[in-house]
Amino acid sequence: MTNEERKAALEAIIYAADEPATIEQLASALGDEKLAVQASLDELVASYAAEERGVEVRAVAGGYKMYTKPQHHDVVRRFIKSLRPPLRLTMPALETLAVIAYKQPVTAPEIGEIRSVNTSGVLKTLLDKRLITTAGRKEVIGRPILYKTSKEFLMRFGLSDLDELPSLKEFEALAREALGSDEGVAPSETSDESVLDAPRDSAAEATAELTEQVSETLPEEGAIESQASEEANAEVPAPESAEQTDEEAHKTAAAGE
Repeated sequence: MTNEERKAALEAIIYAADEPATIEQLASALGDEKLAVQASLDELVASYAAEERGVEVRAVAGGYKMYTKPQHHDVVRRFIKSLRPPLRLTMPALETLAVIAYKQPVTAPEIGEIRSVNTSGVLKTLLDKRLITTAGRKEVIGRPILYKTSKEFLMRFGLSDLDELPSLKEFEALAREALGSDEGVAPSETSDESVLDAPRDSAAEATAELTEQVSETLPEEGAIESQASEEANAEVPAPESAEQTDEEAHKTAAAGE
């Protein structure tokens, strides 16, 4: 196989692959040495870097994958948004994702200490969107689950590995770009996630309010007992006293005499 044929084959494989293709996978598919494949791949990457090309071959998540170039993101985003809604994250979810990205592996209680909220709702959202994954359990009391970012996270943010993470100040801008501009951050709405992720004080107030509303719709416990007692007294006649019984007996005896 010539170098040109190898580059064409690599281009076809990377284009067709759903996941980033590793050097090992590419060498195995072509039946060539990894050094030869890497040399041809470097040339392919350089050729796609030319200004007139709209896509590029980028090293990401331990492999190679085709991406649109940043200068074309706006027009591509408009086209994609016309086909399907973008991946939207609430600000609490985005903040939780940032904590996991920079502190991983990390447990839910540790995330809660940093954000001072209950994060169970947003963790489920991030797991459902495959942006994070579990990483075993921490060997402490209770053995809480550890969380880390996933390969989908690297792909969404266009990162080769976690060493390429930007500063925290740059993270939000990167998230907006990766998840759909300003629409990448969804407005706060009342939902299961927002309730679960509410600050503990607010959650306590909401619970107290709900309890009060439920209490207003039910009779008080004392009223129920009082009503039950009155009904029982009305249905069951009171027992006669011993004095009343003796007096009636004397009257009966006198009448007989």
